[in-house]
Amino acid sequence: MHRLALATLLLLSVPAIAIDVHVRVDPSAPHANPGSENLANFPTIQNALDHHPFATQNGRVYIEIEPGTYHERVIVTQNHPNITLIGLGKLPEDVVITNSLNAKAAGGTFFTETVEINGTGFEADNITFENTAGNTGQAVAVANRGDRSIFKHCRFLSHQDTLFADYGRQYYVDSYIEGGVDYIFGNATAVFDRDQLHSNGPGFLTAQSRTSKDQSTGYVILNSKVTADLTASPFASNDANAIGAKSSASAHNTIGLGRPWRAFSRVIYINTQLPAGLNPAGWNNWSNAANESTAYYAELHSTGPGASTSTRVPWSHQLTPAEAKQYAPATFLSGPTSGPDHWNPIAEAARLP
Repeated sequence: MHRLALATLLLLSVPAIAIDVHVRVDPSAPHANPGSENLANFPTIQNALDHHPFATQNGRVYIEIEPGTYHERVIVTQNHPNITLIGLGKLPEDVVITNSLNAKAAGGTFFTETVEINGTGFEADNITFENTAGNTGQAVAVANRGDRSIFKHCRFLSHQDTLFADYGRQYYVDSYIEGGVDYIFGNATAVFDRDQLHSNGPGFLTAQSRTSKDQSTGYVILNSKVTADLTASPFASNDANAIGAKSSASAHNTIGLGRPWRAFSRVIYINTQLPAGLNPAGWNNWSNAANESTAYYAELHSTGPGASTSTRVPWSHQLTPAEAKQYAPATFLSGPTSGPDHWNPIAEAARLP
């Protein structure tokens, strides 16, 4: 009895070791079902998410995806934390997760997403996420509701409502996001660092939806580049009567930095290059003057032909360097002041390939 008690005590005193899990997605692999013996190779991404072995003690599940185009809708549920999707191609274009669904066909914007993320600690590297519905209304490529999520070397492609950055802390680095109308929207606390935001039609880049001045949410676009091609893209339409063009008509064949989906919308651009196609006013009140006293829109050190501080709407802000410090990724994404967990997305992203 004494030996058993001593052994138990020793086991309890040994620090738990996190054990990661690595699985492969290869279209040639057999489909896995409950009880399958082979739980290391899967033919689809969703099959891997449904049946992968779980990591232990906050370990991570790495789902390594062979090059190819994956015609599927993917859902990362809340009970699947610490998932990492890694594209094994040389470029993000080599691994594509694609679907084509707009709001009219799906029964609403929030049923259109190609990939939906609900699990905490999600990561993706070297992957393209797309919704090919085109300029037919709202068509989401990624709906991200996972706290502490990171996207590195990724591409997001659609036209209206490309990226639903809606909840939790999110970090997008060295990535490409393309759309035409409100193509980054939602109420996440998100930083877009060294990204390219490409407008493929007239409209607003962001429609952030903070609902209270006390919320820590908002979008910070940092060290990035905004580009625009309003005529050449197959997604683009300058016809204000075209399907999906209603909410872009007020842009008058230009692009805008943002407009408030909810009254306390907050978006900040820092050290970002802006194109000639940008409306000199920069921001829009979404046809509601009351939003001008509640939304918070700001810039610091904008460059390029679209950087025109003298013509911005008078209710926007030009930050000082001291004011901008609060929007650095490690600070802005550290968590609530009542109990920050000091998440460092830059360090986490550096661990990705």
